[in-house]
Amino acid sequence: MRTLLAVAALALVAADLPDVDPAVFPPDDPRAKALSKMVWADARKRLADAGEREANAFAAVRSRADWEAFRNPRLVALKASLGHWPEPPARVRVEVLKSIPGDGFVIDNLVYESRPGLWVTANRYRPATPAAKMPGFLLSHSHHTGRTQGELQDMGMTWARAGGVVLVPDHLGHGERRQHPFRTEKDFPQQFKAGRQDYYHRYVTNLQLSAVGDSLMGWMAWDLMRGVDVLLQHSGADPERIIILGAVAGGGDPAGVTAALDRRISCVVPFNFGGWQPESSVTANPDREFAWFGDGYWESTRGLRNGARDGFAHWVIVGCVAPRPVVYAHEFAWNPATDPAWPRLQKVFGFYAAVDKLGFAHGGGSVKGQPPESTHCTHIGAVHRKMVYPYLAKWFGMPSPAEYSKRLPSDQLACWTDPAEALWLRPRELGLVLQEIGVEQQAAVRLRLDAVRPAERPAVLRKEWAARLGDVDPRPAPAVFAGRSEPIPGGTLARFALETEPGITVPLLLLKPTVPGPRPVVVMVSQPGRAGFLKQRGEAIDAFLKAGVAVCLPDVRGTGETQPGTSPERSGSRTSLSQTEQILGRTVLGNQLRDLRTVLGWLHKQPGGDAGRVVVWGESFVEPFVNVGPPRVPLDLTQPRHAEPGAPTLALLAGLFEESVAGVVARRGLQGYMELDKPYVLLPHDAVVPGGVAAGDLGLLAGPRVVASEPVNGTNEVSRFRPRRPVADDVAAALVWVEGR
Repeated sequence: MRTLLAVAALALVAADLPDVDPAVFPPDDPRAKALSKMVWADARKRLADAGEREANAFAAVRSRADWEAFRNPRLVALKASLGHWPEPPARVRVEVLKSIPGDGFVIDNLVYESRPGLWVTANRYRPATPAAKMPGFLLSHSHHTGRTQGELQDMGMTWARAGGVVLVPDHLGHGERRQHPFRTEKDFPQQFKAGRQDYYHRYVTNLQLSAVGDSLMGWMAWDLMRGVDVLLQHSGADPERIIILGAVAGGGDPAGVTAALDRRISCVVPFNFGGWQPESSVTANPDREFAWFGDGYWESTRGLRNGARDGFAHWVIVGCVAPRPVVYAHEFAWNPATDPAWPRLQKVFGFYAAVDKLGFAHGGGSVKGQPPESTHCTHIGAVHRKMVYPYLAKWFGMPSPAEYSKRLPSDQLACWTDPAEALWLRPRELGLVLQEIGVEQQAAVRLRLDAVRPAERPAVLRKEWAARLGDVDPRPAPAVFAGRSEPIPGGTLARFALETEPGITVPLLLLKPTVPGPRPVVVMVSQPGRAGFLKQRGEAIDAFLKAGVAVCLPDVRGTGETQPGTSPERSGSRTSLSQTEQILGRTVLGNQLRDLRTVLGWLHKQPGGDAGRVVVWGESFVEPFVNVGPPRVPLDLTQPRHAEPGAPTLALLAGLFEESVAGVVARRGLQGYMELDKPYVLLPHDAVVPGGVAAGDLGLLAGPRVVASEPVNGTNEVSRFRPRRPVADDVAAALVWVEGR
C-alpha cells in the first residue's frame, strides 16, 4: 500500500526541491572553491609522486645488473599495458598490387596481413638493382598524414637509390586505413579540417580497442612488428641492419615502443619521444615536474596506460633499446643540459660501454616559431635527416646518401584501386574484428563462471572488474564534515562531506523522512550530481520520502560540483583527466566506485539507517536519439549530444561489489561495451573501462534486482523496439526492493 501511495505522489509537483541550495560548504569557504579543482590537483600530485619515486629508484641503479633488474619488470608491464598479443604468424602474407619503376628504384604498392583479414596498406621502396645484403628501413609516420606525404617519399626514394629497402605502412586509422568518411572538404556541408580527421579519429579507434582491453599503441606496434617481418622476408634484406625511424608528432612514440619490444630492430630514431618535447620547459624540480610519462589527453599514444603506476617512463622505453643504437631526435632546437632524460639515457648506455651508440639529432627554433628559423616538418625533414646520416655510416657502414626528391601524386601510391582486389583479399573492417575478439572474451569469462558454484560467481566477477578499474576499496573511516540542516516537506535535509582519501572530498545531501524507525535509503548518482537530481527528479525524491525512504545524493569525484569540466567530447578536460587516471593505473569509474562504496559504508553506520535495505540509482539525464540516429559530424566540429552512461554503470558496479545493495536502477546506461564496434562513438572517455568486454561486459552485471531502463548504444541511440520506461516504474521497483519484496 505504501508503495502505491508513493508512486501516486509522482503525479504531484514537488516544487520545493529544485529551490533547495545543494551546496554543502558556504560559498566563501575555501573548500567550496577547491571542489572543481580537486580531481586535477590529486592527479597531478600522484603524477609528481610517481616521477619522484622513479627518480629515486633509478638513482640507486649503479650497474648493468641493477639496470636490467630495474628494466625488466617495466618492460613486461609496458607490453601488458598495450593489450593482448596474438601469436606472430610464421610468415606474413604480402600482396604486391602494383609496381612503379623509378630512377634507380622501384616502388611496390602492397598490402600485408597483420591479423586475419586486417590488411596494412604500405609502399615499399627498393633498389632497381638489389645487392646481396641490403639494410631495411621501417618508417613510422606522424599523425599529420598517412604514408604518401612528400617527406616519406623522399626518404623512401633516397635510401632505395642508396641500396636500402624501405617500408612505409599506414598506421591504423590513417590514409587508406581510415575508419571515417571525411576524406576531403566535399564530404561534409560545413567547413571542417579534412586533413586532421585521421588524427582526431585516433581518439575513437582507441576507445574501441580499449573496450576489449587493447590500445591503439599496441595495435600500431603490432603492425610495425609485422612490417619488420615484411622487410626480413624480402630477398637480400640484412637482419643486422633493420632500422626504424619514427616521425615527429606521434610517429616517434610507436617507433620507440616497437624497438623496445622487438629486438630484431637494430636501431631506432624516435623523434620527439623519450624525454624533451617541443612544448617542454625547464623546471625547478624535474623529478616531480617533468612529463616523464607523457601527457594525459585524448591522443592516447602520447600517454600510455599504467605508465606512471608501473614505472615505464618514456625515457625508460627508449633506454630499453640499449645497447642497440639510438638516435635521440628532436624536431626543434635541443639543449642536452636542460633535458633531464638525456643524462639518464647516457647512464644506461654507459652500463654497456656503449655511449658511442647513443646519438642525437635536432633542428632549430621552437614549435611557436616560423620557418626557416624554426624547423617545422610533417614527418622528418631534410635538415633532421642530415644529422642522422653520420650515425648510420658509423654504426652500419652506410655512406650518407644523396638526397633525391621526385614526388608522386598520392593516388599513384594507392593500394586499393581495383575493386576486384578487394573482393579477392576480403579486407575486414576493424569493428568486425573487434566483435570477434569480444565474443571470444565473453565466452572465456562465462567458462570461468561455469567452473564455480553460483554463489561464488560474484566473487569471480569482482576480481575481473577490480583488475580493470584500479583501486576500488572503500575507506573504512572517512573524515566527516557536517554542514547545516533544514526542514523540507516530508522530512529534513542534512549536508555532509566525506574525505574518501587524502585530498578527495565527496559532498552529499541526506534527505530523511519524518517517519520513525529504521529507514531504508536510495542512493542516487549522476554526472550533474545532486543538483541534477533536485532539479530533474524532485517528484521521485518526494515519493521516496513519503514512503519513509531516505535519499542520499553524493557528488562522487568528477560529478556535480566536483566536475573538472562538463564537456563529454574528445577535447574536454574530462577526457584529459580520464586518460591521466589511466596513466596512473586507475580509472575515473574505479575512483568513483571507491567513493560510492565509502558513502555506502558511512550510511550503514548512521543512526536510524537500515543497512540491509539500500538501493543504488544511477541515471543519465541526456535525451537519447530515438527512431532517427545522430548525424555523423567531423570531430573538429560540435558533436551531437553524447550519452552519459557513467553513473548507471557505477550503480551496476556498486551492486556487484556491495552485497548489502538490495537493488539497482540504471537509467539510460550503456547496453554494453560491445556497442563500440562502429567507427563513430558518442560516449565520454571516462565511461569506458579498459577491458570491460574481457571482464564479461555490462550484461553480466544485470540480475533479478537490476532494472536497466532505456539503455543506449555507443551512439546514444535507444532501441525503437524497447518502450520508454516512466520514472514512476523505477520508483516502484526501488520501493519493492527496500520493502524486502
